[in-house]
Amino acid sequence: MSQPSPAMSPRLNYAWVVMGITFAILLVGAGIRATPGILIVPLEREFGWSDATISSAIAVNILLYGLLGPFAVAVMERFGLRRTVVTALIILAFGVASTALMTTPWQLVVLWGIVVGSGTGMIAIVLGATVANRWFIKNKGLVLGLLTASSATGQLVFLPLLASLGQAWGWRAVSLTVAAAALVLIPFVILFLRDRPADLGLAPYGGTAIEPRVIHTENPAIRALKALRTGTRSRDFWVLAGSFFVCGASTNGLIGTHLIPACIDHGIPEVQAAGLLALMGIFDFFGTTGSGWLTDRMDSRFLLFWYYGLRGLSLMFLPFSFDYSFYGLTIFAAFYGLDWIATVPPTVRLAEKSFGKENAAVMFGWIAAAHQIGAASAAWGSGLIRTGTGSYLGAFVAAGILCLVASIMVLFVGFGRERRDLTSSGLAAAGGVK
Repeated sequence: MSQPSPAMSPRLNYAWVVMGITFAILLVGAGIRATPGILIVPLEREFGWSDATISSAIAVNILLYGLLGPFAVAVMERFGLRRTVVTALIILAFGVASTALMTTPWQLVVLWGIVVGSGTGMIAIVLGATVANRWFIKNKGLVLGLLTASSATGQLVFLPLLASLGQAWGWRAVSLTVAAAALVLIPFVILFLRDRPADLGLAPYGGTAIEPRVIHTENPAIRALKALRTGTRSRDFWVLAGSFFVCGASTNGLIGTHLIPACIDHGIPEVQAAGLLALMGIFDFFGTTGSGWLTDRMDSRFLLFWYYGLRGLSLMFLPFSFDYSFYGLTIFAAFYGLDWIATVPPTVRLAEKSFGKENAAVMFGWIAAAHQIGAASAAWGSGLIRTGTGSYLGAFVAAGILCLVASIMVLFVGFGRERRDLTSSGLAAAGGVK
């Protein structure tokens, strides 16, 4: 059903309004996802829970965040962006606020792991990919870079504030604050978020024709599972999913979850450590936005080659940066932050080339699921390493090596397809194809 066109400036295409509200949604979701990183030590102190126990709940959260992505895309296709996002924000507010009442580890797993993980999974990076794909033709890579960078901005806005709040008022105040942020967004989503340009009688930004609305009546779960079946038959899917597994393991799972405890292990206060993640957020905002701009202009495979390679080197430097006082960590945060999630725009572009525009979002959803499986594995595994050895050294080095392997993997995306296309073109030119 079409929506009445909201009043807007003749110079402002409504695509930018949708992009803006989506940026805010992803920003708040990022702040909620980042919150467990500042709760690990307070929960250890109050309840005596081990890092491994707390990390297991965070791993469930990260895993659901990724696995629900492709199903969330199918739900958006079936029921619309606005209904899906409002439902997700309500789930998040309930789940996060309820954590203030928990007293046992199983409650942590149910609330932070399952409930909050489900809510964040419904407003994952796939939401940004869906909006960019539907509303933009011109500057699509740049927009996707901006929406992806909102995750880093979420850390910038929330983490130092929440770390200070936690020190002053306790970790329960942190939970209630991020729950309130999710609730505040709901009226804006209802008022401004629209499903497709055609609902307002508009063409996508940069386009000249109104694209017909594609109506999906298929069960969202079946739609998502069919996409997975298509993906598992493609080498490109396995390469992109494998590299994104490494991306998740080396970002959200390792650094996003465990950098603050690692800093505390080296005598760096919690608020100061949270400031490092905020600094990464500043640099990643520019790095990921720049990555989107470059994706509109360069071969995405070579971009990913450099991103993963440089990330691997920075992770290998991290254990030694603690020996150079806080300034060594500042250098790491700036360098590493530039490509924290800069991998997203070129990965989405490669998914679109491999599987087509209409299927790009749902296929990226499955690729992003691999990202979160990697993140969950690293969140849990790194906690085990620290509990068993008293140090994160093994986790940092292993993640660095995985990144170097991923930098080589991505060069093979589309290799067989390009060779077949060249062969077909040559045959056609020679008259061999009629």
